[in-house]
Amino acid sequence: MSAITMRLPVARKPVGPSAPRGGEKHLVAPGDTITTDTGYMRWGQRRRGGGGRTGKRGKGERVNKLVCVKALKTRYNGEVGDIVVGRITEVQQKRWKVETNSRLDSVLLLSSMNLPGGELRRRSAEDELAMRDYLQEGDLISAEVQSVFSDGAVSLHTRSLKYGKLGQGVLVQVSPSLVKRQKTHFHDLPCGASVILGNNGFIWIYPTPEQKDEEAGGFTTNLEPVPLADREVISRLRNCIVALVTHKLMLFDTSILYCYEASLPHQIKDVLKPEVMEEIILETRQRLLELEG
Repeated sequence: MSAITMRLPVARKPVGPSAPRGGEKHLVAPGDTITTDTGYMRWGQRRRGGGGRTGKRGKGERVNKLVCVKALKTRYNGEVGDIVVGRITEVQQKRWKVETNSRLDSVLLLSSMNLPGGELRRRSAEDELAMRDYLQEGDLISAEVQSVFSDGAVSLHTRSLKYGKLGQGVLVQVSPSLVKRQKTHFHDLPCGASVILGNNGFIWIYPTPEQKDEEAGGFTTNLEPVPLADREVISRLRNCIVALVTHKLMLFDTSILYCYEASLPHQIKDVLKPEVMEEIILETRQRLLELEG
């Protein structure tokens, strides 16, 4: 009979009011004390004996007088202005249903999108009959959140020519909490590929187009074979994103690029090996700390 090893619980360091205003984050577990100061507002916590204890696992954050806990793994909760990547699941009357990693399917109205050629006009019965010619089940799109309904469902729009149907590339699904909010979520990386960091946790990696066809209105997709060099760059970027997510690092253009550069001495398939992944992530962390310092 093999011996059983037991480990006694260890007290975790609470996130106190001395945390910096920049929003320093600490991993917390259910029952951990976030703060004992009564002058702070709490969200996602329970009051016990004058202190705030978290009821879920996640990152403890302090912004001004608000102390909250954001779950590490959660469904996407839409906010107006978010950039999302979604998949068409159903074509309905004057609308498409879109899977966006949220509790409910999102909605893209026929009136909330540009027609081929970027036309802006009233939608006719002919447009409604040709909806499946524009987008059909299984198509991937990039869009912006236009509004959020009372039940949490999201309404999308693709009125800008930078949104629309996606062509050839690789889709990576991560937790929405690991995608950093930025002014732009469309990035052309110097390594030769581009990424769309959807706020909903869907990340699209694709070859950087030589020239953008604005006359297509987001409906014409390039189906030419992707060169081997571009496929290798995309595959390496995909593995780097998986490595960042495994070690709970925030995803944004700089962290992905640093991780990509740190992985260049290794083969693409070796990036996912635990020992190689730790080496790459350690170098990435150091470069990010130098950047912040």
